Amino acid sequence: MGIIYTHLRLANQARPDLEDIDAEALVDTGAIHLCIPEHVALQLQLGQLAPREIKTADGKSHLVPYAGPVRISMLGRECLTGALVLGDRVLLGAIPMEDMDLVIEPSRQRVTVNPLSPNIPMSLAMGMER
Repeated sequence: MGIIYTHLRLANQARPDLEDIDAEALVDTGAIHLCIPEHVALQLQLGQLAPREIKTADGKSHLVPYAGPVRISMLGRECLTGALVLGDRVLLGAIPMEDMDLVIEPSRQRVTVNPLSPNIPMSLAMGMER
């Protein structure tokens, strides 16, 4: 599988008066969170939450800002999340992808909605009684 990018929109859920941002995001199922560059966090005027300690692929630990609330919109789906503020590009990790019930189509090098739930995102909720 090659490198996959996807188009998405980012917004500050707490500030509907601000413009959304169109972004091209690197899709990384090995990453957990949404990651955004500092200039995106500033443009969205995101609130700083408690910093997070992260471990990068080289095994080093770093303390980075965690900001939010961020609304991600793509493929007719949305989710709310926080974002690690680091790097020079938007990176879409596993948590927002799972929240929007998105999957990767390796043969087409793209992200798409889960074909098992094409109309509305599906989630698993264990232990619920009917």
